Amino acid sequence: MGKLTRVRAVAGRCAVWLVPAGRRDWAEAVWAEAHEVPPGLTRLAWRAGGAWVLTREALIPRRLGRVALFAVAASAAAWATWPGPGVGHVAEGRFSAIATVLLVAVLPLLARRFFGPASPGRLARSLRVLCYAAILALLPAFTFLMVFGSLRPVQPAYQRIFCNDRCTGVPGRSSGGPTWQAEILVMLLIIGYVGVTLFLTSRRSQVTRGTLAIGTGTGLLFGVVMFAVDPLGLNKWATNPWLPGSTADPLVVLAWILLFGGPAVAAVLASRRCHGPDANRLPYNARIGQGIAAGVLANGLAAMVTTVLGTGMTLLMLKSPWLLHWLTHGRHMTAFVTYRYEFYTVNHTGAYVLMLMSFPVIGLFMSSLAASVANPEPSDVRPSKPGLPITYGE
Repeated sequence: MGKLTRVRAVAGRCAVWLVPAGRRDWAEAVWAEAHEVPPGLTRLAWRAGGAWVLTREALIPRRLGRVALFAVAASAAAWATWPGPGVGHVAEGRFSAIATVLLVAVLPLLARRFFGPASPGRLARSLRVLCYAAILALLPAFTFLMVFGSLRPVQPAYQRIFCNDRCTGVPGRSSGGPTWQAEILVMLLIIGYVGVTLFLTSRRSQVTRGTLAIGTGTGLLFGVVMFAVDPLGLNKWATNPWLPGSTADPLVVLAWILLFGGPAVAAVLASRRCHGPDANRLPYNARIGQGIAAGVLANGLAAMVTTVLGTGMTLLMLKSPWLLHWLTHGRHMTAFVTYRYEFYTVNHTGAYVLMLMSFPVIGLFMSSLAASVANPEPSDVRPSKPGLPITYGE
């Protein structure tokens, strides 16, 4: 078998994967019958017609409108992320722009193959849309903030803030950018968030609607509180611009409680309130799984909401002088002070990446502990009737 024949065979199998399970046998038959057609233009026409039919079968169930909307959003994100020649690490940035869009496009197809279709109901599909939109929005946002934080200013006075009089590079050009290590970390985060979201909202995961609702509600509450505490990153210059000083202390306490207690409470509620299709209580392992799913979803969604709102607020602050004036409570600031405020704020938005990495891990640990405590493992020992021996494992 030649290389071209093997490539065609692999392409045919990959194309069949995209077809819904109910039509997969028919698609394989259409592709296999090509060998019975005379070689030459006739066989080429048969394969072209089969490829067109496979494409229609794969795209129609997913609704062409959603595919077109995703294509437009992904193209806009890649265009906004594409670094110019004056930005450092151009190759890494362009790799990120292409690889991230391809990754987000391929993962749903693989998830449908291995996890099955999405769970019925609007909540599961809404969570998927929210995850895709957040990834496509954060990709250019983080790139812009990273370039701004590494852009050497032209004014000598600003350079004292930028590099403490030890500047290297050309003024007006970015001396840095996303490195390969940063790009690998971004890829892993995308795979983790998109993969977990696709799994939790798939039918094969068997996560109930109640579990999704509990995890989503807890995550949204925690995300809003966390954004109110740190709307511009973990920065002493810009943290709590609308609640300065001790005014934000109650929200800070509430945020710490939700960080550790939120996934625990969500796990207990989900493990105790989940029921099977026949309204019977689920087995022990299933209840533990529902609790863990609710806790991980709660903290993961909170991290994503906080990151999207925080980076969005930072970008608006850089582009809108009126917002900066409002965030600083109307104080009159010189150009030097304004640049210092913006520079320190942008450099501390990296804390959102730490939230994206740490919050789901905390949610996994707390939900596992809470679900295990709230649902003790059933004993294999059953009390015996009078006059009968004790039996084990029946």
